[in-house]
Amino acid sequence: MLERYGHGGDVWTAEEKFGRGREQFLDFSSNMNPFGPPDAVEEVLRSGWKNIIRYPDPAVRELRGKIAAKYGVPAESVLVGNGAAELIDLIVRVLQPEVTALARPSFSEYEDAVFKTGGRIHGIPLRAEHCFRLQKADAEEALKRSDLLFLGQPNNPTGRLIPQELLNDLAGSGHPLILDEAFLDFVPDEKNVTLLRLAAESRHVAVIRSMTKFYAIPGARLGFIVAHPDVIGRMSRLQVPWSVNYFAQLIGCAVLEDEAFHAKTISWLQEESPWLAAGLAGLGLEVTPSDTNYLLCALPEQSLINVRILQEEMGRRGVLIRDASLFEGLGTRYFRTAVKLRGDNERMLAALSDVLKAAQAGEISFERGGRCT
Repeated sequence: MLERYGHGGDVWTAEEKFGRGREQFLDFSSNMNPFGPPDAVEEVLRSGWKNIIRYPDPAVRELRGKIAAKYGVPAESVLVGNGAAELIDLIVRVLQPEVTALARPSFSEYEDAVFKTGGRIHGIPLRAEHCFRLQKADAEEALKRSDLLFLGQPNNPTGRLIPQELLNDLAGSGHPLILDEAFLDFVPDEKNVTLLRLAAESRHVAVIRSMTKFYAIPGARLGFIVAHPDVIGRMSRLQVPWSVNYFAQLIGCAVLEDEAFHAKTISWLQEESPWLAAGLAGLGLEVTPSDTNYLLCALPEQSLINVRILQEEMGRRGVLIRDASLFEGLGTRYFRTAVKLRGDNERMLAALSDVLKAAQAGEISFERGGRCT
């Protein structure tokens, strides 16, 4: 299993498992912007490296100010963290919910954070017959059965946005709501979808953003949360000192100003995502419509292999995909793939086609897995 540590993008485990250098893999298992970091990242690292002898700003003042200006929120409503993962953990520790309602499937770190505080989970089903979109009746039931809603916007791994009318109802209900907008930067209509400004004013809504996905800087570990200043203050008191290192702060300030990079990414994704979805469907796979930069797919119901076999065979061919059966609520037919640049997407489709043809011809041994159910 490549997701030994709970995430995609683990090229170190892939290197151990498949015996090829980590740089030789096409990694479709994590959802980074395929353009790589903006040019400004290299520039600030070259010019700022001598300042490594100083402590970073413990209050992250410059970056908080730039985030506040970009999104039109007060700086006192912003907390920057060591990736979205730290902020997920902090906000749950502050709120201490007894029962948290989570979508099924959704990002496992929400559940991990809840269990660390001794909380319980109410699962909200996302169903294939509804193309995995959150339904009003299920959301209303979750309001009754929980004291916190924690939802992805868009959801990971399905790539679906919450319907706007339903989202507005949930945000206005007075029920505590945390939205993880880690992939919302990839949505063309982001400014009309985000609840960042509402979160800055509300005592019930908080919004988490990751900067690592859109700007392709996962090694820098950078994210932020917007919430009422009282909530931000409580989170800040729990945060480890100097959580956000000097280089992460420099990089964050630089990338936020690169509007051309943002426009290029949105333009590319609007063309490439439908093209890749059509290519996957052409191989006989079920493809869930996506509002962001990854696609949830399923092997045919009568497939002779399951996703574990598929992942292994793809890895042998130098392509990594995410085993989505590890997300609660999905079966052994499901996998998730990033959307990358055309040449890489063509290579991934060719590898998939090769595996599926080998399975159809009986060339892949059942001993490696089993028939999907």
